[in-house]
Amino acid sequence: MLEYASYALVLLALGAYVLLDGYDLGIGILTLFDRSDQRRKEYNELIATAWDANESWIILAGVVLWAGLPGVYATVLPGVYLPLIVMLLAIVLRGTAIELQSAAPGYRRGWGLVFGVSSLVATVCQGLVAGGVLSGLPHRGGVFTGGTWDWLTPYSVLCALGLVAVYLLAGAAWLQDKTTGTAHERAGRLGRPLLLAVAAAGLVLGFGLRLADPQHLRFDQPLRAALFALAVAVAVVCAAIAWYGFGRRPDWRPFAAVAGTEAAGLLALVAATAPVVVPPDLTVHAAASPHGSQLFLLIGVGGCMPVVLTYNIYAWWVFRGKFAQPPAHTEAAGPSGTTAAAEHPAAVAPAAGDGPWAAVVTRRVLLTLLAVAVAAVSQDIFGDVRVWIDPAGVAVFSVTALVLWIRADRRSATAGEFDLQAADR
Repeated sequence: MLEYASYALVLLALGAYVLLDGYDLGIGILTLFDRSDQRRKEYNELIATAWDANESWIILAGVVLWAGLPGVYATVLPGVYLPLIVMLLAIVLRGTAIELQSAAPGYRRGWGLVFGVSSLVATVCQGLVAGGVLSGLPHRGGVFTGGTWDWLTPYSVLCALGLVAVYLLAGAAWLQDKTTGTAHERAGRLGRPLLLAVAAAGLVLGFGLRLADPQHLRFDQPLRAALFALAVAVAVVCAAIAWYGFGRRPDWRPFAAVAGTEAAGLLALVAATAPVVVPPDLTVHAAASPHGSQLFLLIGVGGCMPVVLTYNIYAWWVFRGKFAQPPAHTEAAGPSGTTAAAEHPAAVAPAAGDGPWAAVVTRRVLLTLLAVAVAAVSQDIFGDVRVWIDPAGVAVFSVTALVLWIRADRRSATAGEFDLQAADR
């Protein structure tokens, strides 16, 4: 029975990830269709408050799969390596764009584009992974036996499009709850069309599952059929509440209803497929690790879960309420009509660049190649191959990185960036 507890933990972690990281991925995609730099900056600052905590749930799901259901881990990961690696790279780029955009004065369109595109790529890859697994991955004895592109099926493409619609809907609902002004009005207008798109995607994916899933879905079993029907009914009711709530107060209602719809949809999928985890025949029991590993996992996760929940709840509590941009410095008029520039310094204008265009591009390309080379060397050395380069190469790259680091620190110290009072001046 412990394997079903691990399965429930995986479902909990995946559900929390879809709920929490889904809305900020949706907001990232929405920035691609918004022409206002002010709203885009507001979206980025709103996401910067909790994006890293939201993504911790997918890490928890991976850990539980690895320790509790290693058969699933060994079958799914080799089968979806390509979209999974692209998704992870997109998430890294997205986090970088969020933080650098938040630290920059004004709005940087380059980082904004990276934020939007990487959000879209990560969402599409997640849909491809989910659709590829539901379409069935060839395996034998808990080992993947298929090819590189087996995850790419018509159903996985439909899943990717459907997940984009779901995340856009969650993003619009979250924006209505957290923003004011034009961003709030725009979110209210977008909600109902997106809800129609999600409903259409749900119908297509629901009926298409019987064709795509290689296992025989046993809806002739009364308990399974009743649970599936109940979950679908809850999803329909929540969708109706969200439809009524978009553009109306209270602003929290659409997001709560969308969250209920997502949870009900996940439970409907579980009711239709359980106990099979990877179609057509890899069940929870067959994929589970030994009893001792299951017990160790549940004790460890049980000890960590309160901590995870605590910092997620704390982050939500700290950033509760409507989001508002901090007031910009304004120049106050003096007695003679002049401005008190010394008391109220003007906002720093965005930097035009770090130097000549060719030099900037060359430097960044070289640093990128250096990072790739370090990764390749690490894989070669720690993989016990030692063919591509010997340990002397590791030393050369490490010293080069250290020199660049020290040089950057000396330049920052000379510019007064480590002295807060000097930096303010």
